[in-house]
Amino acid sequence: MFKRLFVDHPKSVDENYVEHFGVASKFGVTMIFGGVCALIHALVPGWCITTGSDTIRRLNKIMVEQRAAKGLAAIQMNTVDWVI
Repeated sequence: MFKRLFVDHPKSVDENYVEHFGVASKFGVTMIFGGVCALIHALVPGWCITTGSDTIRRLNKIMVEQRAAKGLAAIQMNTVDWVI
């Protein structure tokens, strides 16, 4: 049960618990900020015009593109032949 709750998912995204806590916390705070800006935009359409969509794009880039690049780098490191 402990492993399923605290180890399996971070490992699946190539992070340990502490790394995953930091990344997930940063994402959460960023999403809250983007959501508050979207609510402000709903009340006053001239304010925070692109902040919500900019936040979504930035988080998607981090989650999808950078994580994929990290995975490819790890695979490449595993396939390098070392000669001493």
